[in-house]
Formats: sequence, structure tokens, C-alpha cells
Amino acid sequence: MRESTATLLISCPDRPGLVAKIANFIYANGGNIIHADQHTDCATSLFLIRIEWQLIGFNLPREAIAMAFSAIAKPLQASWQLHFSDTKPKIAIWVTKQDHCLWDLLWRYQAHELPGHIALIISNHPHLEAIAKQFKLDFYHLPITKENKAEQEARQLELLAQYQIDLVVLAKYMQILSPDLINNFPQIINIHHSFLPAFSGAKPYHRAHARGVKIIGATAHYVTPDLDEGPIIEQEVVRVNHQDTAQDLVRKGKDLERLVLSRAVRLHLQNRILIYDNKTVVFS
Repeated sequence: MRESTATLLISCPDRPGLVAKIANFIYANGGNIIHADQHTDCATSLFLIRIEWQLIGFNLPREAIAMAFSAIAKPLQASWQLHFSDTKPKIAIWVTKQDHCLWDLLWRYQAHELPGHIALIISNHPHLEAIAKQFKLDFYHLPITKENKAEQEARQLELLAQYQIDLVVLAKYMQILSPDLINNFPQIINIHHSFLPAFSGAKPYHRAHARGVKIIGATAHYVTPDLDEGPIIEQEVVRVNHQDTAQDLVRKGKDLERLVLSRAVRLHLQNRILIYDNKTVVFS
């Protein structure tokens, strides 16, 4: 098994010596850096960095790292996150009727490709409960109508708290989340069946076919109250032509959706994403 590591994700105003200052914090405490990647947004003079180091041989106990680094971060006006590789985030998958993204995530989870723990599945339809039972996962059927939406979203939030969920993955969950739910739980990843910002909303493949596009795509993004406008994590495309029907586009799009969503979830769980100005930096 891989040795446990700590990761810092940091963003702050750019200035000389930032890399040295951050790296020296780790070096001075006996740490061995195994990954470092950085980016400066010249338009905003914002510096962003991901730095990961081994905990074996590090002089500070993990419970003291945050306090020690805060003394360095404060004068830098830095926003930062500290993560440990042996802490597995808890995941809730939300679905409706389509199962292709759910199957893909569960297969990858079973193959230990996702560094997290899938704790439950929530759906507004009962159709996929058998899949949850096959993987021995708790399944909650919460049908949603215009009249009961607020009540059911409150129940969803209760379940997220009960299971101590860190991340919600919308694996073709065909409901628009209310701003209230998103504000109460902002860690949500969605898969959109289009190459955003083109063809947002419903039936993008059919609209793309009607427009005669030559490529189609899929987009994984964080959810915000603005529909399909959240920070983009991952995208992929495939070429199509005049011989493809709308159904062909849907079929090809499903392959993209599986791939793009799993990539996005893995990147999030590996703590490789920093959000700023409704954009993301995704560290390799």
C-alpha cells in the first residue's frame, strides 16, 4: 500500500518567494515532497499550488500541521486546504432512471480506482434499487414533485448529514437542485450531456443533431445555483458526421459521460482541483 501523504492546496496573491516559503515549511519539518505543481493567473495575479509530501519522517503530528501552516498562510492572505491521503471521503450518488454512469462508478469503486467510500444511493425513481442491492449499498427512493420538492430536499440533506457525506455525485440525476440545497451542501459534481457552454439544458444531443455539429461532448462540473454554469472540471469530445442519427449521438455521448464523470470524481477525491473565479485549476 502507498504510504500516507499530506496535501496542501493553496491560493493567494502572487509575490516573489512563494514556492520557496511553502516548500521550506515542509523541508524544515523533515518532509519529503513527492508532488508539486503550480499556476499563476496573470490576469488576476493569483498564485495557486498543490504540494504533497510523505508523512513518514515528518516531524509534526498531523493534528498540528494546520495550526503550524496557518502562521505562514495568514501573512500571505492565502486560502488553503489540508488533506490526508488515508482519509477517504464519503460519497453519495444520486440517480434517476439512466444507469450507465452509476454502473461505471460502481465498477471503478469495486476495482479500487476511486479513493473514497460510496455510502449510499439516492434516487427520485425506484428503477435502480436492484443495482444498489447488488453492491450492498443503501438505497433511498425519494420521489419528487413540484409540491413536495422542498420537503424531499430537506430529507436529502438529513441523509447527507446522517451518513457524514463529503461529496454528492449526480450520475444522471434529472432534477434541478434548489439554491437552498446547494448553499447547504456545495460539494456536488454533475455530468452534463453536452460540451458546455454549448447546448445547456435538456436534450442537448437532439439539439446538436438538429444543428449539424461535427463533434459532441460531455462536461463534468461543480454544481452552483446557476444551471449548468458551475466551474468545469473535465470535458471530452468525439467526432460525429451527417450519417449519425440523434440516437447515435446519444449512444456515443453515454460513452463520453461515463469517462468524463469518473475522471472528475477521481480528480476531486485526489485533491487536484482548485476553484477560483468560477473556473478550476486541475493539477496533473
